Amino acid sequence: MYSKENGFVIPDHPKIPYIEGDGTGPDIWKATRMVLNRAVFHAYGSRRKIVWVEALAGEKAFRKTGTWLPAETLEIIKNHRIAIKGPLTTPVGKGIRSINVALRQELDLYGCVRPIVYIRGLPSPIRHPEKVDMVVFRENTEDVYTGLEWEADSPMAKKIIELVQHETGKPIRQGSGIGLKPMSRFGTRRLVRMAISFAIENRRKSVTLVHKGNIMKYTEGAFRNWGYEVALEEFGENIITEEDLLNRYNGKAPAGKIVLKDRIADAMFQQILLRPDECDILAMPNLNGDYMSDALAAMVGGLGMAPGANIGDGYAVFEATHGTAPKYADQDKVNPGSLILSGVMMLEFLGWKEAAVHIRKGLQKTVRQKRVTYDLARQMNGATELKCSAFASAIIDNFR
Repeated sequence: MYSKENGFVIPDHPKIPYIEGDGTGPDIWKATRMVLNRAVFHAYGSRRKIVWVEALAGEKAFRKTGTWLPAETLEIIKNHRIAIKGPLTTPVGKGIRSINVALRQELDLYGCVRPIVYIRGLPSPIRHPEKVDMVVFRENTEDVYTGLEWEADSPMAKKIIELVQHETGKPIRQGSGIGLKPMSRFGTRRLVRMAISFAIENRRKSVTLVHKGNIMKYTEGAFRNWGYEVALEEFGENIITEEDLLNRYNGKAPAGKIVLKDRIADAMFQQILLRPDECDILAMPNLNGDYMSDALAAMVGGLGMAPGANIGDGYAVFEATHGTAPKYADQDKVNPGSLILSGVMMLEFLGWKEAAVHIRKGLQKTVRQKRVTYDLARQMNGATELKCSAFASAIIDNFR
């Protein structure tokens, strides 16, 4: 994902903001920071170093400033352009809206990128997890996550119910909560463009548009159509459709060509379980991507080992993909793997691939040694259970 053309020119001592996160966030951030610092030093000595700059969000921000997402934090990230964060609290059904969603919308981080690849030795509920190697590109700023919803019996909900019935003749049950699902040609095209560009740069085999367009024809169906549109208009030399693959190439893709597919979302859930090796790059709307990426994470060790990044044309924020797990806060217990691997994605984005390789190899060796945190140890025969900080130290020991 890194290129000098995208405007991210990286100095040898970049200042990178971090948000600790809530609940277990401070524990996993401390472990992650230690691993990232040691990997950079191991790869480059004193020639390169990350200068960490704290930015406040979530409970820590509220305690200190009375605001969950201070304007200053947004400015810090805008000034430095790349950031990393732990998990942040989002109440269910009441209270503040998601800080994660707010960050994505305020910074226009339209692509949520989540690589899903199996590390040998991790527990998995499927028979052949070694076949799992996918990257999910989830549209991040539209769909039902825009926050355009109104409580049942609120004035706006009543107005929308009345408008729909008046204009279409279709009744909506009184007392309904109302939400809107906006999806645009602009938003879809740029997300699919990001996914295809990644596929080309990384020599992947296919890009699949995942949607529910058979039912929601003018939102999810449009996502499919707009995805094909941008693919054929802008990447015609690199792309062949699945129809062409079958009819013109007898099912065998020519060298250097990427196959563009589309699948209905519910059928895709079955395919990732039964035939994961047929899946490669997946591009999908916001809600589908949320479900699908979590399901994929469960296939390769769980959310504790699932990295993620939110990327736009001007900014990138790398994050743990799981929740805050407040009952384990300050116990040095939980798995820091998600945030560590998100840090690996950040190093790759910086172009510091040697440091990223050290962490990947160190993590893989630590898992093979069955020296893991409790969430993995309880699923592995003969495992040694490590604390969060000890797991980070084990990874560093295995750099050598």
